[in-house]
Amino acid sequence: MVQPVANIDLIAFLQALPEGRKRRGVRYPQWLLLLMAILGILSGCRSARDLERFAKRHHQAFAAALDVDMPKAPCDSTFLYLFARVELEQLFGLLRQWMLAQIADQDREVEQPICDGKTLRGSAPQPDSTDGATRFVTQVTLYACELGVVIAQTSFDTGESHERAALRALLSTLELEGVLIQADALHTSPALFNSPPSRARGRPTKWCNSLETSTPA
Repeated sequence: MVQPVANIDLIAFLQALPEGRKRRGVRYPQWLLLLMAILGILSGCRSARDLERFAKRHHQAFAAALDVDMPKAPCDSTFLYLFARVELEQLFGLLRQWMLAQIADQDREVEQPICDGKTLRGSAPQPDSTDGATRFVTQVTLYACELGVVIAQTSFDTGESHERAALRALLSTLELEGVLIQADALHTSPALFNSPPSRARGRPTKWCNSLETSTPA
């Protein structure tokens, strides 16, 4: 059971996660590898090899900034072993706690609208493209759990757009302030986070991606 962390520093949250690896042969602290993995993924890494290259480029900067002994960067197998042994559900819970801790007004009930995209049943026409791809209509919805209602929605043709672009356009039309938006993992695309902010003023809008995991057969 992970204990609540008083410090809002991300490293403190990662250090609260129980060690999942065997002690023999461990060269790097678990929290350090997780931190490198998180920053690497936010920088566009999509595989263990990507994380290895990211670590090689920045391991000296990590060592200097965090005052840790790291003469050599971790390799891809080190990250693979970490992901195989770490308790992912506990890690996701800690990350969610950390994101909530970044909100200045802790006494305020945080609104958490949920974004989701669904294919409209019966909307798929016959393939009309040379590659045989089937086009259909998808509806993107922003749902307010506290109110129990949909507060905004839009739709798009998959042959003309995609869910990330639709959600980005939808959020740009809303007055959002101090809310925590939950969305699927596909919205971790850098293009979404590098886009212009919504019409919100004052406190920034924060994101919480619902990480999708699967168990190998």
